[in-house]
Amino acid sequence: MIEQIRQLKLNLNEFLETTLHSLKKGWILHFVLGSALQASKVRVFTNHPPDSSKTFNRNEFYELNWASNVKSKCDTSDNFCPLLIRQAGSYQYYFTHQDGLKEIGSGYFVVEPTLYLKSDSLLLLDCITIQTVLSKCLGPFSEWESRLSVTKNSLYNMLHFTPMQELGGSNSSYSIANQNKLSSRITAGSDKTFDDVSELVEKMRQEWGMLSVTDVVWNHTSFDSEWLKKHPECGYNPINSPHLRPSFILDRHLNQFSRDVMKGRWESKGLPPVINADSHVQAICQILQDHILPDLKLWQFYQVDVSKIVDNFVAHVKDIQYTNEEDAMDTSKVIIIQDPTFKRLGSTVDMDIVVKSFHIKRSSENDILENQSKLKLHLGGLNREAENKVKEDLQLTVNNVMSQVYYHFVDPKGPCVGKVTDEHMLVPKYFLYEDEHVDFNESILENVGACRFHVHHGWIMGDSSGQDFASPNSKAYFRREVIVWGDSVKLRYGKKPTDCPFLWNHMLKYTEMNAKIFHGFRIDNCHSTPIHVAEYLLDAARRIRPDLYVIAELFTDSEQMDNTYVNRLGINSLIREALNAHESHEEGRLVYRYGGDPVGSFLQPPIRPLTPSVTHALMMDVTHDNPSPIEKRSVYDLLPNAGLVAMANCASGSSRGYDELVPHHIHVVNDDRLYTSWNDEGCSESQVNHSSGIIAARIALNNLHQTLAYAGFSQIYVDQVDQCIVAVTRHCPSSHQSVIMVARTCFSNPSNPGYTGYVPPLCIPGVVDEIIVEAKLVQKNECTFKKNDKFINGLSNYGVEMQEHISLFSSNMVELTDGGDMNSAVQEVDFTDFPPGSIIAFRISLNPVARMAVQSLRSCISQFGYRVRTLSGNSPHSNCDFMSIAEKLTLGDMNLVLYRCENEENDDGGGLYNIPEHGNMVYCGVQGIMSLLSNINKNNDLGHPLCENLRQGDWMAGYTADRLKSHSSTKQLGKWFENAFSPLKDIPRYLIPCYFDAILSGAYAILLDVCAKKMSLFVYQGSSFVKTLALGSVQMCGIVQTAPLPKLSPALPDVPTISDEDTGKKKQNIITMAAGLPHFSSGFMRSWGRDTFIALRGLLLLTGRFDEAKYIILAFAGTVRHGLIPNLLGGGQHARYNCRDAVWWWLQCIQDYCSMVPDGTQLLKCKVSRMYPSDSDEAQPAGFVDQELSEVIQECLQRHAHGISFRERHAGPGLDINMSDKGFNVSAGIDHQTGFPFGGSEWNCGTWMDKVGESDWAGNRGQPATPRDGSAVEIVGLCKSTVRWLKELNDKDQYPYSCVQICIDGKQCSMTFAEWDKKIQLNFEKKFFINENADTEADKLINQKGIYKDTVGATQFWADYQLRPNYPITMVVAPELFTATNAWAAIKTAEEKLLGPFGMKTLDKSDWVYNGVYDNGRDGTDKNSARGFNYHLGPEWIWPIGYFLRAKLHFSKLLLPVTGQAEVIRQVQQTLIPHHQALESSPWRGLPELTNENGAYCKDSCPTQAWSMGCILEVLYDLDKIIKSKENID
Repeated sequence: MIEQIRQLKLNLNEFLETTLHSLKKGWILHFVLGSALQASKVRVFTNHPPDSSKTFNRNEFYELNWASNVKSKCDTSDNFCPLLIRQAGSYQYYFTHQDGLKEIGSGYFVVEPTLYLKSDSLLLLDCITIQTVLSKCLGPFSEWESRLSVTKNSLYNMLHFTPMQELGGSNSSYSIANQNKLSSRITAGSDKTFDDVSELVEKMRQEWGMLSVTDVVWNHTSFDSEWLKKHPECGYNPINSPHLRPSFILDRHLNQFSRDVMKGRWESKGLPPVINADSHVQAICQILQDHILPDLKLWQFYQVDVSKIVDNFVAHVKDIQYTNEEDAMDTSKVIIIQDPTFKRLGSTVDMDIVVKSFHIKRSSENDILENQSKLKLHLGGLNREAENKVKEDLQLTVNNVMSQVYYHFVDPKGPCVGKVTDEHMLVPKYFLYEDEHVDFNESILENVGACRFHVHHGWIMGDSSGQDFASPNSKAYFRREVIVWGDSVKLRYGKKPTDCPFLWNHMLKYTEMNAKIFHGFRIDNCHSTPIHVAEYLLDAARRIRPDLYVIAELFTDSEQMDNTYVNRLGINSLIREALNAHESHEEGRLVYRYGGDPVGSFLQPPIRPLTPSVTHALMMDVTHDNPSPIEKRSVYDLLPNAGLVAMANCASGSSRGYDELVPHHIHVVNDDRLYTSWNDEGCSESQVNHSSGIIAARIALNNLHQTLAYAGFSQIYVDQVDQCIVAVTRHCPSSHQSVIMVARTCFSNPSNPGYTGYVPPLCIPGVVDEIIVEAKLVQKNECTFKKNDKFINGLSNYGVEMQEHISLFSSNMVELTDGGDMNSAVQEVDFTDFPPGSIIAFRISLNPVARMAVQSLRSCISQFGYRVRTLSGNSPHSNCDFMSIAEKLTLGDMNLVLYRCENEENDDGGGLYNIPEHGNMVYCGVQGIMSLLSNINKNNDLGHPLCENLRQGDWMAGYTADRLKSHSSTKQLGKWFENAFSPLKDIPRYLIPCYFDAILSGAYAILLDVCAKKMSLFVYQGSSFVKTLALGSVQMCGIVQTAPLPKLSPALPDVPTISDEDTGKKKQNIITMAAGLPHFSSGFMRSWGRDTFIALRGLLLLTGRFDEAKYIILAFAGTVRHGLIPNLLGGGQHARYNCRDAVWWWLQCIQDYCSMVPDGTQLLKCKVSRMYPSDSDEAQPAGFVDQELSEVIQECLQRHAHGISFRERHAGPGLDINMSDKGFNVSAGIDHQTGFPFGGSEWNCGTWMDKVGESDWAGNRGQPATPRDGSAVEIVGLCKSTVRWLKELNDKDQYPYSCVQICIDGKQCSMTFAEWDKKIQLNFEKKFFINENADTEADKLINQKGIYKDTVGATQFWADYQLRPNYPITMVVAPELFTATNAWAAIKTAEEKLLGPFGMKTLDKSDWVYNGVYDNGRDGTDKNSARGFNYHLGPEWIWPIGYFLRAKLHFSKLLLPVTGQAEVIRQVQQTLIPHHQALESSPWRGLPELTNENGAYCKDSCPTQAWSMGCILEVLYDLDKIIKSKENID
């Protein structure tokens, strides 16, 4: 059996007490960190026992240990806390930070029980077919088996007994007088005990295959319970709950009012003893408001005695000095303090506050009299407020009384009682008392006997609070909101057992006794049971029976409140009633909502997220609390109602009497008659059998319900055929068999019961194997029902006509349209005899062609780890190993297979796939589909346009295969997809999304795994974050015909080639790197020198793609001209040399290659074919002039040392429409004094901040936004890194040159690399650092201190001082240039001023030209933003954050203690969390070029950019090394 793992994500400050998570025993729960916690040390605790040696204690929590399946240490995204689920029940978890002091999140998970029938056969919850019986109607225990045989023979597998305990005087099944005594009706004078009941229950399990549940009634007891008289503290009464005193007084007077109405005393006011008109109800309102309630003065219980308090005040202040008026306390602080004993005018105030507020020195002659007067006035105001509040409550009281009277006496939908009598009082009693005939005197509340004036229990309509409505916080009894049960007393537990020891102990014994006998509990009146009491008692029950099945019926009208009860109590099934549906469409909706997945649902992996659940349902056709459906609907609806419930993919059930067609409610209070017994030989008033009512059909339906669940028919579809007809499909995803039941409901009595009329034909996708059952209710005769006095009898003049397990051609109800073809893909069935009250169930199989297609599909997907079997039940065998094909693909091929944006695909004549109602996919490759499909699968979103597109035609499958077949390197893979998808056309269209997803998702997973295997161990053994970032290497690097790499030297061995299919000639086949997708993906705009070499270390070197890195380095070397490498490559022949920094990034990558690749310095000896042997040459063929790479490097350095100055070829609008004429002049060189590289002018921009104005309207066309001429800080750093490295190589005889030639004062001399290195070292801090103590008065250009300048020597001199994110680059490539403390100060400033959620601001926000919102399409008069002029004037770029974080890590190691370094690591990890989230959520599966301010989406940014992913991957690499070195991990 495949291990099932569910992942529960822990999110910061997420408390999921109202979210339901359901699990099964044997599953493994993985707690995983949500994004906000992935950089934190988190501790996880649960009260689920960690092993079998521990018993469950709700208050005992165990800490879980963290684990990981990856070797990567750079992030915790793959860490998890595993927990093997061992026990059924309700469990809680919480998590904290490392200190464990405060919960930062919590929740519950509920584990379903394992239930066994005879011979230990498993009873699945969805297989349950339960019947409710009123225990009191079973008669003496000796007769139980004969009466329960009706349930057994009707094929129910679970029996629900109402309480068997001694009932109270009302005879209600739920008003128990003695919870621990078997009912005398059951013992009937015998010596039977609960032990005998236990034996019967076990016999029913072992021999009948039937489990038993019983009600537990915890919230009330019968009014005549003897133990309550001995222990009055167990109920709510005016003594222990004095807040109920006003409610008690009100109740007594309302009771007297009822008696006065009964005696006709209010007839003169229009209120006679017989109440049957709206005017009578209005008279009640008037009498209560004018005559009854005002005299009670109930507000006095909430008021103060003004005179008494004033007198106390006078006495209290006698020796206290006055307070000045200006120092007095606000009089509003003086408020009424409620009297806890609730005596009239017994409330008080805080005298200390009174003194501070009213004992004031005033200007009057008699301060004390004035103070008394003001206090008296204030207290009077408080009393009026109290009176008004009470009057508001009393108005609600009157309204509720009127509503209750109207329903019971006037409403045609109510019982229409008519006359007020002792049995039908106008207003029900809320309290238990027996002297209602005696005039009431409040003084009795002071007597000891008042402790027996218990409040009755009941319920409040629409209340979803779950609060105790008898508590001091509730006014429900005062406002008459409670619908009371006059035979029951509400129990008062308190908060813990010591608050009411007898009651807790009494109910504990009761609960434990029931747990020993029964397999499950139905919690009666669960929503008003104190939840902490239910927890306590259920914990005790589960200690006795760990796999206790718990059901309940909740009336909260709130799914969240329902989930609170389910979570805390571990409720396994909530009762849902089909009878609540007001029409057939609503009933169909109930069947669909509470059962199963949609038909055609996606296959799910065994490891997947734990998603919130809907509580498992127990769908009842009718519950025992409600009237017979014959009363509410019609007799003809019982069979279709039962049929629809049987088709629900959940537990199902009914109540005894339903199957026998009992036409009235078998009342839990009033009915004393006995159930009938089973007699195979014949029926009578006291006996039933298969021919009675709909029992024969019930047997078939129960059998069908159980079979569907056991056989795995877990998918469901509900179709509303017409106003009355509902079709329910249950589908088995393993066999692809379906059962379709069509039911013709009848919510009201039909005028022509036997008439079929027009019924729309049924289209069946497949072959009808058989009709499982067809049945209809028929009237046998016109006999009138006569209610038996002794036995509960049903309608004998109705019965069922039915057939079972017949062929389609034997049906009396349907026939194939026009004869039909038994082997066609779809069969259409006509209904010939299908009147109201009919059901028919078809068993459907796939036709032979579809069966063969499914076999092929399953053989295909079995290689991907899907747990599937052939339709015959065997394990499938794959004929084609996808892995062997995938492993032959290069990572360059994977670019074509997985990715390619529209521009890249257009090069080969292809394009993006368009999904109607959705739009284009972002990629042409598999990732384009998977970006959508992964979320669709996760949410089982079969309604998504992609799924509809798959169902409508085979276009997407063809597109996926055909584009791969058109390329020789992927042709075999394309044919594999073609063959894999081919069977889809032969299966039912509703199944296509499922199998298409299984094929593509399985293939996708292998493709990603193969990609990782072809990369470095850092990637292959890395976290999901690392692997996803590393895929940027595949995403960005591919073959694009319009953007080729220049041809390499023929002297290079093993250069990848491909044969031209037309000519057979071999041609170079080397990937190029796109700068970003989709804007920089093809043609002239694809390959940028700068972008390529900023990204290369991360995307190619760290991923182990050393050969591709080498070829790209050498290809760019071949295009060197003027000592520069191209800004835009253009295949070399159309290169543009207008940037100063690309050559230095190229040199840095050569250094990185040499240091990271085994024998990497051999690269320096590789041959480079010079496309331009001299600056003036036209492009030459490969091999015309070859040089070693070291020579080309030296040429670049020498050209800089001599100075570079040229005008771009083809300068003018044809080359760059936005550039000014002066901007085409390029210059660069080395300052011989400082060693700094310099160059550029105010008319061009030669670094990565390269925006040139484009707006004529704003007047910025041709003006660079960020010239950064002079010596740019990152170029100085890259130069320092290069000359330091070359010096070291020369010292090792690995580089043949030691110096460059320079000209000083007209004289040629040399500058060794050591000298060059030293010059930069000596001058860098001096020239670039702006000290914290810098004098801003002396240098007014200083805006920020403690930073490094962005440039030195800029024409726009103020630009030197601008705070930008470039100096951290230098900190990484040449950290030796920095004084550590200065560097750290600059890092902190950059963090404070520039760091955004995803990237680094390109300009300090305090700068006057800052604008953080980039919109390249917006023109206007604002020069600084028109047509995206602010590209680098504020928007937050991703790639610089990589260098910033690496610099922070480096210098923290130099300066901070171990704890400080650990905190920096955590901060870096925290900073990277949004990047991980963005990667996973973006359909491009990449990181964007930039964001607008504060991480806001930028529509003009590339959604995925090479250097963004490469630089973030470098941070993870550094993190991994640092953490492993600290933990001494290899």
